[in-house]
Amino acid sequence: MPTHPRTRSTAATTAERGGQPAEHPVAAARRLRDGADSRLVHPRRFRAAQLKALERLLQENEEALCDALAADLGKPAPEARLTELDRVKAEIDHALLHLGDWMADQHVKVPVSLQPATARIQPRPLGLVLVIAPWNYPVLLLLGPLVGALAAGNAVLLKPSELAPATSALLARLVPAYLDRRAVAVVEGPAETTTELLGQHWDHIFYTGGERVGRIVAHAAAESLTPVTLELGGKSPAVVSDGNFPAIARRLAHGKFMNAGQTCVAPDYVLAVGKGAAVGLEKHLPRAITAFYGKDPSSSRDYGRMVNAGHFDRVAGYLGQGRTVCGGTVDAESRYIAPTVLADVDPAAPVLIEEIFGPVLPIVRVDRFDDALRFLNARPAPLAAYLFSERPRLHAAFEAQVRAGGIGHNVCNMHLAVPGLPFGGVGASGMGAYHGKAGFDTFSQQRPVLSKTARLDTLRAVYPPFGWAKRGIMRRLG
Repeated sequence: MPTHPRTRSTAATTAERGGQPAEHPVAAARRLRDGADSRLVHPRRFRAAQLKALERLLQENEEALCDALAADLGKPAPEARLTELDRVKAEIDHALLHLGDWMADQHVKVPVSLQPATARIQPRPLGLVLVIAPWNYPVLLLLGPLVGALAAGNAVLLKPSELAPATSALLARLVPAYLDRRAVAVVEGPAETTTELLGQHWDHIFYTGGERVGRIVAHAAAESLTPVTLELGGKSPAVVSDGNFPAIARRLAHGKFMNAGQTCVAPDYVLAVGKGAAVGLEKHLPRAITAFYGKDPSSSRDYGRMVNAGHFDRVAGYLGQGRTVCGGTVDAESRYIAPTVLADVDPAAPVLIEEIFGPVLPIVRVDRFDDALRFLNARPAPLAAYLFSERPRLHAAFEAQVRAGGIGHNVCNMHLAVPGLPFGGVGASGMGAYHGKAGFDTFSQQRPVLSKTARLDTLRAVYPPFGWAKRGIMRRLG
């Protein structure tokens, strides 16, 4: 998920708060540190209450949140509900349902040599967590990690993206109105604010964004040995081999062009295996796009826009790097780029090297399925990889040979909608995972606890001096 330089001033943030000056980042961090150190968030009842309050925030402000997302990204309300609000609600419901089991100690078998004793793994809160969110899904990617952090019993400072100013300002107003200010805070501001926050003491840093800034976050975290989760991006490929091409085209178009292509797990390019797959895609993708957005997507209520002029210019620059199958039209004033499909693209072209993060879908034809695998494995590991085929043998080979954060068969993007599946990258696409139990574990220490009685000292066999009898006992006990 690419990130961009600041576009917003502190004065604007202050004005949006009704003239009240925003809390200084350092003051907010120190205030939350007090809440974390007091173990305020540790009790199960408090965690559940905060999760329920977060759900009320989403339910009672649905229209306002949809309006803010429309202002920032031109995101249609049904898409905003489906891909942002409903996803966070599902994570909350899943966490509330399983919270008791997640918090419970896990008992572990103790070796005979240490008996009598008991051993268990105790999930403990890490303490104070910093969540840095991007602009493309500014509700989901700010509040989604918050669910796992609260469920795990942490205090959390949220840093929304300044590139989604309407959503940032709204959440900065709503979060303290619904959640305990001793446990959760929102700090707005430009890139300099994020830098200042990174200089504070955290127990975990969770960042979603681009690889360049991810390196900066990881470096800052390394200075204080702070654990970090990086949710990055990369060029998520879709390999199309065989199947129902009208359905494949609809699923590719839906996954690619929602949010105007500004989705970290959207298919970034397609490898069509054989002439039949290439011809089928060129025939049915334009039909699917027209069915979704009409003959003129610029007038569709269901199609979004580029987040800003810089992003528009970058994505528009990819047009012309292949034969235009459909789309290709732009309007700089409204930041509109039509859903575009390119064919006959040179594998060395920038559109196939750089993460597109926009509504341009290149198709590359390969002769055989093995050629597709070699193409993928010659490039950095993406956040997701998709295979469209009805052949179980190809599914098995794809899973065995492709390195990616997640795999989807005959569907795009949808693995994020399963709370029980961990979501995260590998290699250049990130480190660590969240969603469901994986999120709880990310924000917890799995602390080992061993308990023995001292009334009877059964450990004397391992105390020196080590005579022949003790050495024999130690060998038998291992």
